[in-house]
Amino acid sequence: MSLHLYDTATRSLRAFQPARSGTVSIYECGATVQGTPHLGHIRGAVNFDVLRRWLEHDGTDVLHVRNVTDIDDKVLTKSAEANRPWWEWAATNERAFLDAYEVLGCLPASISPRATGHITQMIELMQRLIDRGHAYAADGDVYFAVASFPEYGALSGQKLDEVAQGESAATGKRDPRDFTLWKSAKPGEPSWPTPWGPGRPGWHLECSAMATYYLGPEFDIHGGGLDLVFPHHENEQAQSRAAGDPFSRYWMHWAWVTMSGEKMSKSLGNVMSIPAMLTKARAVELRYYLVGPHYRSTIEYSDTALDEAVSAYGRIENFVQRVVQQTGSVEPGVLCADFTTAMDDDLATPAALAAVHSTVREGNVALDNGDQDAARGAAGSVRAMMGVLGLDPLSDKWSRSSTADNGMQQALDVLIGHLLEERQRARAERDFATADLLRDRLSKAGITVEDTPGGPKWSL
Repeated sequence: MSLHLYDTATRSLRAFQPARSGTVSIYECGATVQGTPHLGHIRGAVNFDVLRRWLEHDGTDVLHVRNVTDIDDKVLTKSAEANRPWWEWAATNERAFLDAYEVLGCLPASISPRATGHITQMIELMQRLIDRGHAYAADGDVYFAVASFPEYGALSGQKLDEVAQGESAATGKRDPRDFTLWKSAKPGEPSWPTPWGPGRPGWHLECSAMATYYLGPEFDIHGGGLDLVFPHHENEQAQSRAAGDPFSRYWMHWAWVTMSGEKMSKSLGNVMSIPAMLTKARAVELRYYLVGPHYRSTIEYSDTALDEAVSAYGRIENFVQRVVQQTGSVEPGVLCADFTTAMDDDLATPAALAAVHSTVREGNVALDNGDQDAARGAAGSVRAMMGVLGLDPLSDKWSRSSTADNGMQQALDVLIGHLLEERQRARAERDFATADLLRDRLSKAGITVEDTPGGPKWSL
């Protein structure tokens, strides 16, 4: 492969070589379903969806695991505050996440395993760590002994003498730097039986167990938000490698969506929920907004930036629709070289979209000059490039050509056609006031009229 990805572990751009030719295995840290999804959550899913589409465009098989953390301190706290059963609270929010992924055009994961469905695998992993001298049980809890693993800190760059896990103190913990694999049962909390007593899993243990169960002891890519590098991913890597698994070959992390310079999170109270965002823009436009910046660049949210994304996507969409209206159907064509180069360079979507817009400009010029073959070729290339980004305006997901929409389109063709005939007649009779009035009426209805050598053309 010519694809290069930025690897957090080596802090460098690396040529991507999957462990098995023709197949790429990906583990994406999915949602902790404590609440409904916001823009920051969904950005990660969209990023990984673009990665998957780019890998699949040439026939590569992608095994994509996106987990669901359905048992966690935050889930228990939020469900208790809402006075609802923890499992019902988790399931409700899990459905909200799945709905958001679907609305934004993300392909379904190969599997979305829940933490609560993999307790057996977690117990087995803890036993392996204890047997190897890297973990110990105390007072019903199980801890990973950080000092027992010399490679600890390799992913995040943390120095061993500066490590702080952010966990509360516990009487059985031998070293404050040790992190919890298993939490002993507490009154009123869910628990599962283990050889060391009943309890529930720690967050870090969950992902290691699920990743290796579905993808094997070594897999290609592990990813998540930048805030997960430490302690979550550092601890995942440490416990997995201490147990004898090579674990992830590449680590990818996306940057935050911020408001006023702060990470978008529920605790900061600056959440932009997906339903709220969809009152500001169509789902495809919102996806364009998230795809546009490089995945490692922070997005500072503003309505102005969203409006610019809406306009930019509109220019692409209108070009493709103009070509269809004037030349007939357009099939996805060939990716342009600049687009391919950009995507192979760590998914450089800003440069990739620049290639798309350049092709749109060339296609519009060809259309205006009556060169329908060139215009159709440009539109086919645009469809192919936007398809890789999950943004093809004529795809089944985003097309306005459903049965209902098709009937609406035909009705508009008839109604607007009559108005355009009246306008042409007025212009021929030099009644420019009437011609301008008709054009203004159409404009107020959101319809743009373009006078071309082949006659007036309209678009929404």
